[in-house]
Amino acid sequence: MKQQTQQKGQTVNLLFTMLLFLVFVLCALFTVLIGGKVYENINSRIEENYSGQVVLNYVANKVRQGDEAGRVAVKTMEDTPVLELTQEINGRKFVTWIYYRDGAVRELFTNEGSGLGLKDGLEIMECRGLTFVQEDSLLKIQVTGAETNSLLLNIRSGGGQDEE
Repeated sequence: MKQQTQQKGQTVNLLFTMLLFLVFVLCALFTVLIGGKVYENINSRIEENYSGQVVLNYVANKVRQGDEAGRVAVKTMEDTPVLELTQEINGRKFVTWIYYRDGAVRELFTNEGSGLGLKDGLEIMECRGLTFVQEDSLLKIQVTGAETNSLLLNIRSGGGQDEE
């Protein structure tokens, strides 16, 4: 009888140990699954924030490169706000349009009167929205993503006003 009780005790100990091990394995599995989801969420937020900052920096650098009197303007073309940068190369006028269309920031560099439109621009980077607002020499650039990021630039040459 004593032997049967010892055997039952060993069986209970073995079952308890196996159950405890199973609980440990399940906890470890759920921890890994939850950690993976958290990592995925953080990574997607960082990526969206990164793309917003890259778009702002890209547009700011383009504006700084073309910051000459009367060469930076915000226009509306085909119901789309467009940042227009004009320049003269070897006596010919060229325009650069930066705008948002079909889920991406696009750019079109062409000579004036080429007949190209917004549909012909090259995709620079995907985002959820890009708007431009110009008031005198201030240019506000706003990028929409997971968060809305904006940048305020002072156009040193006076923007769309002729200073001659």
